[in-house]
This record gives sequence, structure tokens and C-alpha cells, in this order.
Amino acid sequence: MSKVAERIIGIDVARSLAMFGMLLINYSVITGVEGKGPSWLIKLTSLIEGRASALFVLLAGIGIALMTKRTRESSNKEQLQKERISIWKRALLLFVLGMGLYVIGWTGDILHYYGFYLFFLTFFIGFKKRTNIIIAGVLILVAQAIQLTYDMFTGWQPNALFMKYVDFWSISGFTRNLFINGYHPIFPWFAFILIGFVIGCYSLKDGRIQRNLLAIGFTSLVIAESASVVLIKQLTPVLTSEVAQFLYKTGPILPSVLYMLSAIGSSFIILVIILKVTEKAQSFWLWKVIIPSGQMTLTHYIGHIVIGLSILYILGRIENQQLPFIYIFSAGFYIGSVIFSVLWKLKFDRGPIEWLVRKLS
Repeated sequence: MSKVAERIIGIDVARSLAMFGMLLINYSVITGVEGKGPSWLIKLTSLIEGRASALFVLLAGIGIALMTKRTRESSNKEQLQKERISIWKRALLLFVLGMGLYVIGWTGDILHYYGFYLFFLTFFIGFKKRTNIIIAGVLILVAQAIQLTYDMFTGWQPNALFMKYVDFWSISGFTRNLFINGYHPIFPWFAFILIGFVIGCYSLKDGRIQRNLLAIGFTSLVIAESASVVLIKQLTPVLTSEVAQFLYKTGPILPSVLYMLSAIGSSFIILVIILKVTEKAQSFWLWKVIIPSGQMTLTHYIGHIVIGLSILYILGRIENQQLPFIYIFSAGFYIGSVIFSVLWKLKFDRGPIEWLVRKLS
């Protein structure tokens, strides 16, 4: 990839906060805290679920757009191919890391999906922005059609739905999980990184672009959430509440059109707010503290699994926990990650895993 990429501090801050949301949700799922805690905390967790991961993937698309900016603008086909090969190497390494986590028991991994997102994205780098937006929309609609016509429970253990995938290690099972009904399947999750790439091709420091993103974000979020409420209310007498909730809620399982619109909308809103706040107070000390962790999210993602879950096991808090404890633990782990990042950056340019990926790719 390009050795010099445009640096926008708001992007690093957004990555760091998205990372916090991801580890919060991951710890909540693994410790079985669903519905266990104050009602306001349950609602807050529901709002974060699926949104942090969506923002994280969208930011990955923005990152690729910034890294390839000079090459794309120069229209140098030979250099663009070199960029693709470098991204392919990185994608392979992320896939290997993700599968390694899967082997040790982390079945909720996103890295191996992430590797495929990056690989497929390289074929769309030279496309026009409008074309990529249309492709993203088609992906979302195709995913919805699949969900309505295919048994989305296929491959999941009946008594552990969306917790254990029984034939993940078979070719058919892995392919099905990757493209159709895994935690972050290509249909429709690839749309997040593709849309992120498109908006990353614009100048995100431009106030007009920010206002447009904010308007699109609010419109998308309001339409999705309003449609969800109306559809669930109107169809509950026909489908039963459980089925209506499953089909039309804006949660990540299943990632319906309504979820995608809601998650894209919330991602745009959060991103623009962070960009504006960090621009208005660029010298604020907190950004200098948070930014290093945003540049080391791969290290912290792996760390929150290998180290974080080990701590929970040692404490005997890996099952049947309450939401307040998970919020405290997640906040503590995040703060520890931020401190580690600041100290690490005093001597090294990149995080340990980021350095390894850079070295090998």
C-alpha cells in the first residue's frame, strides 16, 4: 500500500470507539448477559449491538480509500495492481489470524470475514463511486431475498442457534457461513466496506460532504427504525410477535434491509459527529490519548479475546454475568488498551500485530 496515507484524526478516534463497542458486545455475548441488568442498560446494549461492528467495517473501507488515494488519482494501472497485491497479502494474513482465533474457540471472529472483504474490495477500487453504491444496494437486496427464501438456520446447532456452527470446517459449511448465514456474511456485510470505500473517496474534511453524510445518515436511520416499528406492530397479529420481531427488527441477526439502513445511518451520524468534534478541538489532550489505540485496533481485537477472556476465566466470570459487571470490565479493558497504546507508541510506530501484518505484506 501507499507508504503515506492521508491522516484524519477523527478516523482514528472513531476506530478506537468502535473497538470499545465491539469488545463490549463480544463480552456480553460470551458471558450470556442478555436481559440481565437494568432496563436502560439493556436498551443501550441493544443499540450498540451490530452498530460497532458495522462502523468498524465501514471505517476499513475508508482506510483503503485513503491508502490508495494517490494511486487512484494518478490512474497508474501498474501501481494500482501493486496496491491490490499488497492488500491481498494483508487480507490473507487477517484470514489466517481470524482462523487461528476460531481454532482456539473464538467462533464469533470477524477477522477471517474481514480478510475476504479486503480481497473482494480490491476488484472495485477502479469503479466509479455511483457504480459501487449501486452494487452495495444490490448486495443488500440480494441478501434480503436469500433470507426470505433460504433456511437461515442451516448449519447452526438447533439447541445453540447463532452460537455454534456445526459444519464450519466443511467446504459447503464454510462457504455457506461466509456468504449467507454466518455472523458477518458477505451478503450483505460486504456492503459496509464498499460504502466506506466510496465515502472515503470524498474529502471527509469538507463541511458540505459532512452535512450530506449527516443528512443521509439521519434519513436512513429514521426510515429504517420507523418501518421496523410499523411492520412489527401491523404484522404481529398475523405472524406472531416472535416471528415479526425476528424478520423486521433492526438487529444484526438476521441482517435485513432495515438493519443495514439503520446501521449505515447510525455509522454516518457517529462518524460525522466525531469528525466535527475532533476538528473543532484538534489539540484536545483526550484525542492524543485515544488516537494510538485507534491505530492499534487489530492488536486490541486479538488482545480482548486472548487476554480479556483469559482474565474472565481466571476470575470465574465467564458465564451467567450481569450487564453492569460487563460494562465495568469492558471499560477497564478499554482503558488498559488505551494506556498500553500510548506507552507502546512512545517507542514504536505500529502496534505489535500491525507491525507483523505490515512486515509480511
